[in-house]
Amino acid sequence: MIKIALTGSIGMGKSTVAQMFAAQGIPVFDADAEVRAIQADDADLIAAIGKLFPDAVRAGRLDRTVLARLAPMSPERLAKLEALIHPRVRIRRDEFIAAHATARALLFEIPLLFETGGEGEFDKVIVVSALPGIQRARALARPGMTAAKLDAILARQMPDRDKRSRADFVIDTDTDLSTTERQVTDIIACLGLAQSR
Repeated sequence: MIKIALTGSIGMGKSTVAQMFAAQGIPVFDADAEVRAIQADDADLIAAIGKLFPDAVRAGRLDRTVLARLAPMSPERLAKLEALIHPRVRIRRDEFIAAHATARALLFEIPLLFETGGEGEFDKVIVVSALPGIQRARALARPGMTAAKLDAILARQMPDRDKRSRADFVIDTDTDLSTTERQVTDIIACLGLAQSR
């Protein structure tokens, strides 16, 4: 089994590329989606987050919008938040691997792969990239996104050029979708996974 990490900064098109791999028959683990699920369902986690960020929890429910606004303001509390979440995501990832034990390859969409030092756990790393102007326009088109919030997110992320330099493969998404799909197909062929379609 080949374990492939898919990463890239905000607004680069990771989810779109991950869907293209899924369409080619490669199971995808979406770390952000798992975080959202855990934050919605794990009562113990929600209670622990409430101790760190009281304003983000009301009546036992986590307000992710409030949390996203408050967490970057305190690096110390943000680190504690990540220490609560990451072990739970790892459990889900291990379950995903076990559930797909016979797959020839698995793709793991992990936005902060390099920032958390996790690249060593994977056989190959793919970085999704786009021109800065396109990245910014995409990110600012998201609901609730502001220029200030985007700048705060980018400040926590490794620069795109550094991610590109550390990748086994780079997928540029500042062209049309068919060109992006061809890049995905080429990588699948390069890894000898074309039969998994």
